[in-house]
Amino acid sequence: MRASVDLSLYLILGPTHGGGDMTSLARQVAAGGVTLIQYRDKTSDTGTMVEHVRAIRDALSGTGVPLLVNDRVDVAMAAGADGVHLGQQDMTPSDARMILGPSKIVGLTVKKPDHARAADPRFIDYASVGGVFETTSKRNPDPPIGIDGLREMNNILSAAAPGLPRCAIAGISQDRIPDVIAAGADGICVIRAITDAAHPEEAARLLRATVGAARDKQERRLA
Repeated sequence: MRASVDLSLYLILGPTHGGGDMTSLARQVAAGGVTLIQYRDKTSDTGTMVEHVRAIRDALSGTGVPLLVNDRVDVAMAAGADGVHLGQQDMTPSDARMILGPSKIVGLTVKKPDHARAADPRFIDYASVGGVFETTSKRNPDPPIGIDGLREMNNILSAAAPGLPRCAIAGISQDRIPDVIAAGADGICVIRAITDAAHPEEAARLLRATVGAARDKQERRLA
């Protein structure tokens, strides 16, 4: 059975977030309304990554918030995570699906129209579209696609993979949420909007409420 994914408020966590206490931060943001968490770590060795993922997984136990691992299918399997998020240069979604099986979550980064056209819902459960705006959280050699680019790629995804959930990523702040949702995103993926906040739980709660209000407005507009 394939997993269902709620992309309303998707958070990327790493070893430098939350003062290094990712487990406490994970519990706080889950209480604040985060619906999906991804562990992203480009520097730690494999054993350390597995330990971190297991600790975050245990912290999220009972919250209903799934935990994914960026890129590393092996780490996700060893740590008992709920799935993986793949970039365009990582293992193919079909190979990841073959290894992980049908019940795990497989997400895919979509940066260009060709990526959106190739998105295959047989293998992926959602698409993360962007970067939409400038961000300092990750070096991105591609220019931001902006709201117009986000709308274009969401339209392509709607045709190529009807019903596939998609979120917007990169530089998403509270004031940008209405435009992002109006451009066809189901939710947002953030880092600093929560991890840099003085009170992450409250920041998550406010972002989640703003996404909900924007989606309600969009649904009324399309009704």
